[in-house]
Amino acid sequence: MLHERMEAAINEQIKWELYSAYLYKSMEAYFEAENMVGMAAWMRAQTKEELCHAMIMFSHVIERGSRIKLAPIDGPETEWASALAVFQHALEHEQQVTARINALVDTAIELKDHATTQFLQWFVTEQVEEESAASAVVGKLKLMQGAPGGLYQLDQELGTRVFTMPTPAVGIV
Repeated sequence: MLHERMEAAINEQIKWELYSAYLYKSMEAYFEAENMVGMAAWMRAQTKEELCHAMIMFSHVIERGSRIKLAPIDGPETEWASALAVFQHALEHEQQVTARINALVDTAIELKDHATTQFLQWFVTEQVEEESAASAVVGKLKLMQGAPGGLYQLDQELGTRVFTMPTPAVGIV
């Protein structure tokens, strides 16, 4: 079984991953309303990825003989000033997720929970990818400020993103 502190921390992270999916779904809705269907598609894929992250953690808690304790999720923002503001928010959010994953690793190490420490390494690596992807879009949006043709082209590019089931999630969801 997981130590009670580890169980509580992972349950809180499951809530955070579900909130992340909720946030990205809200961003998708924003982009749909703004007729930026490519960016909406990018956020739709991100939503699915966050749901998988929650389920991977959910399965770990169950496999360790511990309990899932779902908690209420706050509503996310629904309006932003621009596509750049949306992706800056996404990047800041991913940076917060990274800090939370790092804190989980610290707790697992402190508790000498080697199985959870090993389990969380996939998330550490995943967060590097998550931050990099959001940062790349922020960088492109900053380069094209005031150039609607560039925004159109980036929207088309982001619309090509295809959701791929994360490896640890295969067989879970």
